[in-house]
Amino acid sequence: MTEKAYNQCVELHADNLYRFIFNNIKDSDMASDIVQDAYEKMWLYKDGVDPAKAKSYLFTTAYHLLVDTVNKNKHLIPIEQQPEQEFSTDRGYSDLNEILHDVLNRLPADQKMVLMLRDYEGYSYQEIGEITGLSESQVKVYIYRARVFLKKYIGRLEVVL
Repeated sequence: MTEKAYNQCVELHADNLYRFIFNNIKDSDMASDIVQDAYEKMWLYKDGVDPAKAKSYLFTTAYHLLVDTVNKNKHLIPIEQQPEQEFSTDRGYSDLNEILHDVLNRLPADQKMVLMLRDYEGYSYQEIGEITGLSESQVKVYIYRARVFLKKYIGRLEVVL
């Protein structure tokens, strides 16, 4: 990868990469650090990176850095340990965006990441598998479980709206 291709990659993918990381950890400084570390690794191994696959390399690297960061900060409570009453909402307002962000933060990290790669970033199951190192069937299972949890948490759409 040439310096020109590297700079072009930064221009094209930095915002999407930051958004993906930030949506998973909700810490702007940490998200910036992870994005910076991903680009640093790409620079260090630029001779082995195919410019056509630079985006996939970046997201894969950032994903692994994110997993390492989350594992260091084990402050997330697994979904199985959360009280059942937290799975539903009966608020009297309909700020769907706030409700969606709240429920996404309650998902286990692996389910949240694959769901966001699929629904926010538009990656295929195969591409998500390559980025995360999971099998395509495991990606589908995680996405399914995340969507079931979202449906259970939010309930009927009529209640929210």
